[in-house]
Amino acid sequence: MSETLQVSGIVAGYIPDLPVLRDVSLSAQKGKITVIIGPNGAGKSTLIKAVSGLVPATEGHVVLNGANITNPRPDQMGGLGVAYIPQTDNVFRSLTIRQNLELVLRNAGPEGPARLDRLFQQFPPLAQKQRERAGSLSGGQRQFLAIAMALAIDPSLILMDEPSAGLSPKAAEEVLEHAHVLAQRGVTILLVEQNVKQALRLADHCYILADGRNQIDGPAADLLSDPVVGQIYLGGKRMAPT
Repeated sequence: MSETLQVSGIVAGYIPDLPVLRDVSLSAQKGKITVIIGPNGAGKSTLIKAVSGLVPATEGHVVLNGANITNPRPDQMGGLGVAYIPQTDNVFRSLTIRQNLELVLRNAGPEGPARLDRLFQQFPPLAQKQRERAGSLSGGQRQFLAIAMALAIDPSLILMDEPSAGLSPKAAEEVLEHAHVLAQRGVTILLVEQNVKQALRLADHCYILADGRNQIDGPAADLLSDPVVGQIYLGGKRMAPT
C-alpha cells in the first residue's frame, strides 16, 4: 500500500538552534493508524505539531499524498486535507455544539448544511445536545466534538495528540475505538498516545521516540510484547543514531 504521509529528517523545536526533534522520520499509510509513543519529553507532541506546521521545521520534509507540505500556515491545513486535534483546548467551550461545527464549516459553501447533518448522524449524542454549550460536555463528549470538528473539513489525514488524556477508561476506549472506525473508512490517522498498551492494540504501526530521535518502529502488534519498549521507557536503552 502506498504511503499517504512521509516525514523525512525533521529537525524542529520551539527555540532557534535548540531543536527538540533531531532527524526524525516516519511514514503513515492511508486507512491505517500509526501511533507515536515514547517517554515524557521524547518529542511526540512536537512531532505532531511539526507535521501540522504549528512548530517550524528547520530541516527535513513533510510530504502528503505526493505533495510537499512542509511548514504549512494554519489557514492552509484544511485545504491540504489535514486536521489537527490538540490534547487540550480543542473546542470552543463558550459556544454551543452546533456553533462549534458551524464555525468549522463556515467556508464549506452550499455543502455546509449537508455536512452538518452527516456529522450529527455520525455522532447522535452531539445531535441531541447541539444547543448546549461545549463547556458543559464531559471530557469524552468534548473529544468526540473535537473529532467531529476535524471531520467537518473532510480530511485525508487526522493528527491526534493524546486524545485519551484525562478521560475515564471507558471514555478513552470509546474515543480510540472511533479512531479505528475512521481508519476503516479510509482516513489516515497519526496518533500520539500515552496509554501504550491500548495504543499498540489499536494501531497498525508504531514509532517509538526518545530524546527527540527515532528509536525503533514496527508493526504495533509485534512491539506490544517486545521488551525493548519497556527498556526505552525506563531510560535504560537508546538506539544509536544512524
